Amino acid sequence: MSDFSTLEVIRDPRGFATLWLSREDKNNAFNAQMIRELIVAIDQLAEDASLRFVLLRGRGRHFSAGADLAWMQQSAQLDFNTNLDDAHELGELMYALHRLKAPTLAVVQGAAFGGALGLISCCDMAIGAEDAQLCLSEVRIGLAPAVISPFVVKAIGERAARRYALTAERFTGVRARELGLLAEVYPASELDDHVEAWVSNLLQNSPQALRATKDLLREVDDGELSPALRRYCENTIARIRVSAEGQEGLRAFLEKRRPAWQTVDKKEPRP
Repeated sequence: MSDFSTLEVIRDPRGFATLWLSREDKNNAFNAQMIRELIVAIDQLAEDASLRFVLLRGRGRHFSAGADLAWMQQSAQLDFNTNLDDAHELGELMYALHRLKAPTLAVVQGAAFGGALGLISCCDMAIGAEDAQLCLSEVRIGLAPAVISPFVVKAIGERAARRYALTAERFTGVRARELGLLAEVYPASELDDHVEAWVSNLLQNSPQALRATKDLLREVDDGELSPALRRYCENTIARIRVSAEGQEGLRAFLEKRRPAWQTVDKKEPRP
């Protein structure tokens, strides 16, 4: 792994990685360097087929305050083409995170503003603190949540996205759960315990099956039926049944034992 100034990538010996936003003194706000480093880090994680899943977290009190003000001031002095290049970089980050083959879980505490909602929306799952504060804040400063909008709409639906993008209202972690952006929320003081429960639960699942299921759901997308989609789904289950992990899982189930990939310590996420 590369050395980063704005991030940390920590690998757990159990087979997953945590990608930490690490500009704690700036509330993990984005700047050009962080965006570039996130692209590099995600590309490196994508190359590691042994990873079972990836956590996305923010150091300190806040997940991310959105765009760094100093960076935004600099951007305001740039011409259209240079701003277009910046937008392309941010888009590359969002699409890279969205298409990462390993499952992703965002963990949200404190503030998550602007582009931070894009990161959360690009992850497969997200949990957070009940008192987290989230906001599509762009219109308050004369901008639009343009690059992140496709992912936010997919995560919370068109109607809710219209409301929160046009009003720039803040909403809590509890409301984010109601919208479907967060799967579960917990008291902030208990968040780390619940993260570990989610990790332990994910570790019970076949690494190969996790990736295959993520690919499957991306292909299914909005559920529109077609002959090609039917063939894809049928081929997926056939391939995984005859794979080494598929065979191990079926044998373990029939023999009433743990499959080889499971850990001894099993915890379920608490409701």
